[in-house]
Amino acid sequence: MKTIITALLTLVALAGQAKTYKTIKTPVAMACVNVSNGELKAREVIMCDTATTVHFTIKYEKGDYFRFAKESYLMDEDGNRYPLRSAERIALDAWVQSPESGVTDFTMHFEPMPKKVQVFDFIEGDGIGAFMLLGIHDSNTKLNAPTMQQISAANPFTLPDYWFNTAAITIRGRIEGYDAKHFGFKSLEGYVGDVFTKENGMMVIDIAPDGSFEKQFMASYPVRSKFYAKETEVEFDEIPFFARPGEIIDITVRKNANGYYECVYHNGSSHEVERWLKSKLMTGYLSNPLALFHGTFSDATALAEEVWQNMLYRIGMVSRRDHFTPLEVQLALSGAQVYLTTALLDYAMTMKFSVRKHVDGVYHDEIVDSFNWKALNDAKSYLPLHRIDFNNPLMMSNDHLSHLVNRIQYAQPAQRAYFSATGQKQLDNYYAMIREMLGSKDNTLMAQLCVYQQMLTELRGVPTEESKYTMVSNTFTHPYVKAKADEFYHRAMAQTELSAPIPDAPMADLIRSLCAKYPGRILIIDFWGMSCSPCRSTIQYSKKQRAEIAKRNDVKLVFIAGERTTEGSDAYKKYVAEWLADEETVCVTNADFTRLQELFRFDGIPHYETIMPDCRRIRDDLQVQGFYNFDYELKRLKEKLK
Repeated sequence: MKTIITALLTLVALAGQAKTYKTIKTPVAMACVNVSNGELKAREVIMCDTATTVHFTIKYEKGDYFRFAKESYLMDEDGNRYPLRSAERIALDAWVQSPESGVTDFTMHFEPMPKKVQVFDFIEGDGIGAFMLLGIHDSNTKLNAPTMQQISAANPFTLPDYWFNTAAITIRGRIEGYDAKHFGFKSLEGYVGDVFTKENGMMVIDIAPDGSFEKQFMASYPVRSKFYAKETEVEFDEIPFFARPGEIIDITVRKNANGYYECVYHNGSSHEVERWLKSKLMTGYLSNPLALFHGTFSDATALAEEVWQNMLYRIGMVSRRDHFTPLEVQLALSGAQVYLTTALLDYAMTMKFSVRKHVDGVYHDEIVDSFNWKALNDAKSYLPLHRIDFNNPLMMSNDHLSHLVNRIQYAQPAQRAYFSATGQKQLDNYYAMIREMLGSKDNTLMAQLCVYQQMLTELRGVPTEESKYTMVSNTFTHPYVKAKADEFYHRAMAQTELSAPIPDAPMADLIRSLCAKYPGRILIIDFWGMSCSPCRSTIQYSKKQRAEIAKRNDVKLVFIAGERTTEGSDAYKKYVAEWLADEETVCVTNADFTRLQELFRFDGIPHYETIMPDCRRIRDDLQVQGFYNFDYELKRLKEKLK
């Protein structure tokens, strides 16, 4: 009898225990999102009938603070959510300081997921900047990603007639319940690049006291971009949009049923692709492992294949889950092609510097890694790009288009080919190398955009270069590229003024005050920043040269940087004391630096501006572009001014 009772008690005890039906010992993830100072990883996943338990490790810069929201959840392939129940070894909704080791292990318990779930996301709530770990799965499980051709064929799409067109885009709307003090910002900023324009800069959109806003800008094709706040006190910091030239997009920002701010698109292209704009697709983040890779080219090629398959899997999953339209699917595919290309070429750009000897931030011509240097210059190293359709006009709508064209344009094999000859042979070599790199038989749309950008840089719009322009424009077989090239050249030819007045816009008074401070001198302004390695490298490399320039009474060098405050960080102060002592340095807030970018129409740094003693801006082709050809460029400018 005692034996029977003991057996029954054992069965009852077993029945009360959780049943584990899957343990993932080697989980991997496709992307880590918003963990800017470190990395979040899943060490182990235990799936049972009472909970799904995930053991995490976060590597974060020691001393920095992070936090995890109690609204965190897991999401499966079908969009089902599994909320967080409890956590161990970490406090929720509280700032946690990263320890000396920089490593924090913790565990989270979520509502149970079904056994059938193979891939899932961890999302740290729906607030802005939420940590995410996307595409978590067993490394031993092979995911069956559809091919790009399969996804495209299942979502047929015809390019609209309006795609290639030049007109103004207007973004306007209202933030409900807006109060500047409560929200923590009075303006938003954004960048809308145009590959057909030489000058592209950040834009600022001011928020009126009633929350209304409006900004108009010119565009040469449909664009996806966003206006965002660098700092905010509420769970809202950006307004993404998609618009075609000629559209007025009306947007209301309001709280949804869950209490989070969201954008409501009332009309136009943004309304048509609202699911895509609001989705957690994150294909750009999926490319980060390749962009940040530091191994050999052969290993980068293998990694590129893995990244591409992850992108296709995620596009297939998210587009099905969020019910994308064919246009949204095609935009997602074109975006993946942009991100894969830029990631591989970003890797190559980093390699270009890492194979060179560098001392104190200054890079020298001496090659210290001949193996990777050879691969860097070999077009065959870029084999992963052969799968990309570089004639796809939808790629132009991606907000990374300018970055994509820049990376192809300045890829090492292309640049070596470009400078191997002159005249028609130079163009032929350049196009041939780009065709080999991209795996194309013809001069694709993207290849022609690269040559267009070379034209913007090199042609000065003077009659003696008409033959050079004709030679270049004859290579443009795409009708829109040809039309925009003709438009640029005729406009440049008509330009007779050497300088133009600075517009009456925010921050113009700063430039006028500098002109007043140094009367009779030409100002050479260097816009730079502490986070910009090329900026610091140029400053350090040119220190002796600048000491000689400082003896002149006809020019004055001015260095303007953006920081959180006008006093600058301790790192900024230390750097200025070491490298820019006794020189004219101006520190402005990051917000004011953005307004300077808008004033002078630039986005990247270092950037240089030449201002005449009468406070007029020298036109672009006569600017002194830094210190490498300073004497020649200044002499050329003075000859023009005679």
